[in-house]
Amino acid sequence: MSGMTNDEKLVYMVNQIARNFGTLGHDDAVAATEDHLLKFWDPRMKARIVMLMAEHAGTLSPVASGALSRLRAGIGPGLADAG
Repeated sequence: MSGMTNDEKLVYMVNQIARNFGTLGHDDAVAATEDHLLKFWDPRMKARIVMLMAEHAGTLSPVASGALSRLRAGIGPGLADAG
């Protein structure tokens, strides 16, 4: 990762997190990835990765893309099912 830009590192990391949750099935992996970002990523990192979504759409995994879409929309884990 040393030759990567900060933006490339963020994309790599979100894909890596999504891959780690991949065995949960798509929907649960999306929720788990989003939950991880909400709990452990700095607000600046979250804001930047959301801004990078369109630019890096082709390099984001489906799970990462789904998690970032939820993050951008402000849907917290489990909230989509409530109410």
